[in-house]
Amino acid sequence: MKIAVTGASGLIGSTLVPALRADGHEVIRLVRRTPRTADEHRWDPQHRRVDPTLLLDVDAVVNLAGTPIRPRPFTETYRRDVLTSRVDSTTTISEALAAAAAEDPSRRRVLVSASAVGYYGDTGDRVVEEDAPPGDDFLARVCVQWEAATRPASDAGVRVVTVRTGLVIGRGAMLVRILGTVFRLGLGGRMGSGRQFWPWVSLADEIGALRFLLTAEDVAGPVNLTGPEPVRNSEFVRELARAVRRPAVLPVPGPAIRLALGEFGRSSVLAGQRAVPARLKAAGYRFRHADLPSALQEALGRG
Repeated sequence: MKIAVTGASGLIGSTLVPALRADGHEVIRLVRRTPRTADEHRWDPQHRRVDPTLLLDVDAVVNLAGTPIRPRPFTETYRRDVLTSRVDSTTTISEALAAAAAEDPSRRRVLVSASAVGYYGDTGDRVVEEDAPPGDDFLARVCVQWEAATRPASDAGVRVVTVRTGLVIGRGAMLVRILGTVFRLGLGGRMGSGRQFWPWVSLADEIGALRFLLTAEDVAGPVNLTGPEPVRNSEFVRELARAVRRPAVLPVPGPAIRLALGEFGRSSVLAGQRAVPARLKAAGYRFRHADLPSALQEALGRG
């Protein structure tokens, strides 16, 4: 296949591109800066501009572009960047794929577009599959609009898969870098009550599932990209402490998290989703890391 990737410089994109090439695919990368190599092509998602001929002979697009969600307060400027970077990028790609489909309707095309389990909001102890309704917090509303931006492509007959990714566990992942450092210093502990579910996924399975979905012809629509067994925060920190051989005895009170991180703390640290990958498992995907300890061991270089 010939595959275009947006957001190729991020953790997932920079790991995915060489994996796709190892599979034998031709990969081009869409970049916002001046291209530096023959496989890079300029696009301008902020102004919804891309060369209309660029995707004519492309079989698939993996759309990962968007301002990273970081542990920081959500200012109005940051909220706008988080939302518009995702909606503009996805709309630009979807409209370009729709134009390519109109030009050459015989080519089978697929768009695998990023989303997040934040789509569901805080779901408490309820098991969440892909047919669950959206939440109503800021990140849930972002995900709803993000996924809706793929409509031009799906209306044009492109197979669209929106991957609702959980917390990525892998070498270089922000969660692992931050918490790994804290726990190695012996300063780790549960966050808030510790009862909130954290739907994790290993970086290896994030990449493996994206590769799988590119050719899973029967799969379209939302797919939870999470490990088979989401865990509570208390279990997550216990396993992380065990992996770095340090105690986890310093819990962080919920009010302190809310004070320091605002809405991010409320929606992404103290809240959670017991999301399970129902559609991915039904399609036949086999996980490399079905349990959290094995994912943490590899992420921390101990596997």
